[in-house]
Amino acid sequence: MTKKFVLTLSLALGMAASATLAGGHIEGAIKARQGQMQLYQHYLGILGGMARGNVDYDATAAQAAADSLLAVASINASTLWPAGSDMDSVEGTRAKAAIWENFPDVGTKSMAMTSGAAAMAAAAGTDLDALKAAMGGVGGACSACHKAYRGR
Repeated sequence: MTKKFVLTLSLALGMAASATLAGGHIEGAIKARQGQMQLYQHYLGILGGMARGNVDYDATAAQAAADSLLAVASINASTLWPAGSDMDSVEGTRAKAAIWENFPDVGTKSMAMTSGAAAMAAAAGTDLDALKAAMGGVGGACSACHKAYRGR
């Protein structure tokens, strides 16, 4: 993963969020965070496919996906979660209002995702067994946050 890729990704998401919030458009913040979740899904799909044996293990592809996953997890996404962007307030999101009632816990869960992604980036290109072992940390982090804070 190159620094240019991380910078480009961070700038793109940051500009989208800044423009959204400057105009007071909660819907834009929702779209941006959903985009981040789609990126998670994409890279985890590549890694999970290899871990499950649905796709042949390829060290280069695994490392690229893991590095990208870490880049996405490392983005400061705080502007993507403005108050009033929960599923009870806005159509088209599954974010529970509980997120804003317990933001420190959300931060802890976010740090667990970043840690899991870092462990995946350290392991994915090594071999299939290392990739499989790292899946638990990432999957556990996703699951913990979604169980607590994602509706429907």
